[in-house]
Formats: sequence, structure tokens, C-alpha cells
Amino acid sequence: MFKDLIFVDGTSKYVQIADHITKLIEDGMLIEGTKLPSSRELSSILGVGRNTIVEAYGILEEKEFVETLKGKGTFVLGNKIKMKSNWHIDWNTKTNRYAEIAEQLDIVKSEDKWKHGMISFKSISPPGELFDMEEFKRAFLNRISIEEHKILNYGYAIGYRPFLQYLNSYMIEKGACSKNKDIIVTNGFTEGLDMLLSAFTKPGDYILCENPTHNTALKIMKTHELNIIGVDMMEDGLDIDDLEKKIKDRNIKFAYLIPSYHNPTGVVMSISKRNKAYNILRENNIPIIEDGFNEELIYESSHAIPLTTIDGENNGVIYLGSYSKILFPGLRIGWIYGDKRAIEILESVKRCRNIHTSFLDQGILYEFLKSGAFEKYIKKVRRVYKEKYEFTKECIEKNIKEAEIWGEGGLHMFLKIKGIDTRQLLRVCYEKGVIFMPGDVFYINREENSTLRLGFTRLSYEEIEKGIKIIKEALETIKKQQNCGKM
Repeated sequence: MFKDLIFVDGTSKYVQIADHITKLIEDGMLIEGTKLPSSRELSSILGVGRNTIVEAYGILEEKEFVETLKGKGTFVLGNKIKMKSNWHIDWNTKTNRYAEIAEQLDIVKSEDKWKHGMISFKSISPPGELFDMEEFKRAFLNRISIEEHKILNYGYAIGYRPFLQYLNSYMIEKGACSKNKDIIVTNGFTEGLDMLLSAFTKPGDYILCENPTHNTALKIMKTHELNIIGVDMMEDGLDIDDLEKKIKDRNIKFAYLIPSYHNPTGVVMSISKRNKAYNILRENNIPIIEDGFNEELIYESSHAIPLTTIDGENNGVIYLGSYSKILFPGLRIGWIYGDKRAIEILESVKRCRNIHTSFLDQGILYEFLKSGAFEKYIKKVRRVYKEKYEFTKECIEKNIKEAEIWGEGGLHMFLKIKGIDTRQLLRVCYEKGVIFMPGDVFYINREENSTLRLGFTRLSYEEIEKGIKIIKEALETIKKQQNCGKM
């Protein structure tokens, strides 16, 4: 910006320099606190003597545009900077359909906020105190010492190779067939599903899912303006009769399913239903997006194989995996496992979006996983979550006898309370210092208002018991109001 100054005849150069810097300051091009070049440096830039610069700075100091601090330099003062003329954009008029839908469905903005001191059943993320921080620190230092500067540079869209190799072995351990399959690393589940729908759907396409289902998945489907076909849930998973009815005479692009620890119900789909659902969808040529939500945490059921394992050497199932709900959610690491050609397409989509998921994060997580720390962690959290699940269930059975409890564990449980509007229940509970997730946000059209999801992992036993008792009191208050209304 100093090189832009072109000297003219008839005016002293130090005056022209002072005027040029004055304009830069008034226009906001030099902000308050900016250090100006030294007299030696600026004289070299402008091709004038140092005394010329000293005189120019003297004029600026007299006019209080700058101040010189002994031994530090000359700095811009803020009191002479002119405010820009008013310019106001109404950003509401600039939004597109995608932004409008995203904001409408943003439950972080629209739902009641947690306040300090409240008992929150909303969260289904892991409690940080269970993280093995010493092992994580070792993983960080080990991977940095091995990769050095390379892991801080650009990487590949597909992912960090050692981590990809680990994930491939991990999927094979689940029984998946690796023939003609590949993996791409994503920024958690959310990016994985969004990439899939961006690559393989268009507005107006039909997508099938359980109803209720993962709220974030619903939000992504709706921002892509897909027609969502909901299949009813039963206590052992998908209603197979309803599935057959819903796919009839429809050209459905995908089926999105959560077979294990379904969010929000916590249901683990039975092996029998997994096979039936898979075969129905295969026979109707409907590819499956399988959300492997928390299947590592299964502690109430025998091991349930993923749908991708049932798929074998076929290529009709794309598996979405994530560590976000079981380990270090802040790292935002997930993956897509599926047909090699599908992954090639998704690699290009990924490269268009954010080049790649952080190689540093992938490297640290890989080091942690391969050390054996993950197996120890999973054993610990299974035990902790199982105990908390059983305690929460016991508290509900004791205090809220009218509640129908769904789910087999994991991070949460799902309640149905006949005749109770859980939005009204939440309002009463909120006043008493308890917050939970009302179940309507998990339904395609928010059509069910008698359900709620309770996350228990981040709460102490005392908080769980106290919170359930407060929900009981709130229910009693609502029932009294209902009875009074009938009189």
C-alpha cells in the first residue's frame, strides 16, 4: 500500500507521504494498533531519505494520527479512523431453499436450552471423564514423532492410509466382505450421509427410513428435498409388513436404516428381521445406507451382524461408521464403506468440499486405536453404560409406571407415555430444572407427541434418580390438570 504513492512536483515529499498515510488511516486501510514501517524500511520502499520519513511521521504525530513509542516503533491511533458510510444487507432476502430448510430444522436453535444447574437428559455423547487422556497424549506424541511435518501438510481425500488399513481390517472383523469394496474417511456421520445424498439423489427422489429415526439424518434428507417414506418401528425393529406396503409401487432411491441401538428408540433389530428387511430391499433393487450407530456398545444382546455382512460380495449396502458417539466426538471422524466405484465418486465429492478430513486427527486416532486402548475403553464404557442403563430403567419402572420403555441400552432409552403430550411435560419439567428431548423431533412429520428420549451417559446416579422423580412429579401435575378439565 505504501508503494502506491506516486510523487508529484510542487509539494514536499514528506507532506505527500504524510497525506498518503493519513488517507490510509481515515479509510480504515491501516487499523488501530498497526505498526508502521521503520524510517529506514519506508525510506527504502519509497526511495527517499530517512529524514523525509521522520518529518512525515512528525506531522502525523502532531495531528494525533500516530504515536511513537520509544524502542518499539510508530503505531496508528484509532481516533482518526472514519466510519464507513452505512451499508446494510438484508441477508434474509439472500438465502436459498437449502439455508431456509436448514434453519427451520435446527433444533439447537429452536429447542429449550440447557441452563447451569439443570439435569439434562438431552445429551447422548460420551462423558469426557471416561476418556483415557494419558493414552491419547501418547498417541499424539507417537504419531507426530513418526510422521513429523508430513502429517501437518495436505493429505488425500480418501483418508490417511494407515487409518484406512485399520478400518478395512475393522470392517472385516465385523464380517464384511472386502472384495471390490473401499473406504473413505469423513468428518463424522453427518458429512458421510450428506455426501452420499449429494452424489446419488436429486430433489423429489424417494428415500425410505424407520419412523422415528435419527433427527440429523431427517434434517439432511429434508435439506436435499427428498420425499421421505417412514416405516413403523416395533420393539424388535422395523415393521416388516409396513415395509412391504410402503415400497409397493414406488421408485425408492435408498433405504436408510439403523439396525443397532436405533436412534432414538434404542432398539436392536433382531437377526430375523435384518435378513427379512435385507432380502425385501434387495429383491426390489433398493440400495441400503446402513448407519452403524453405536453397535460397538451392544451389551444387552448377542452380537448382531451388520447388514453389510449379510450383503457379502454384493454391493447393495453402503455402511456409515463413526466414532463420534463412542469415542472423542470432537475429532469428528467417520467413514463410508461400500462399493469401490461408489467410493471413487464420493472421493471426488469430498475433494470438492473440504479436500480431506484432518490427517492429524486421523493419525492420532489411528495411533490410539492400534495401541489396544480402544478395546480397553470399550470394555469399560460397556460396563458403565450397562449399569447406568439398568439403574435408569429401574428408576423409571419405579416412578413412571405408565411409561412404555423401548430400547436395549447404548446411550439412551425411549419412552412412550400414552395420553401425555411430552411437549407439555417438557415445559413443566423445564421449570423444575430438568430437560430432555421430546420425541416428536425424531418423526418425519413430527406426528407423534407422546414420546421422549432420555440420554443418561453424562449424568451421575444421583442426577438420574432426582431427574426421574421430577419427571414423575411433572406427570402428576399434568394429570391433575387433565382431571380438572374433565370435571
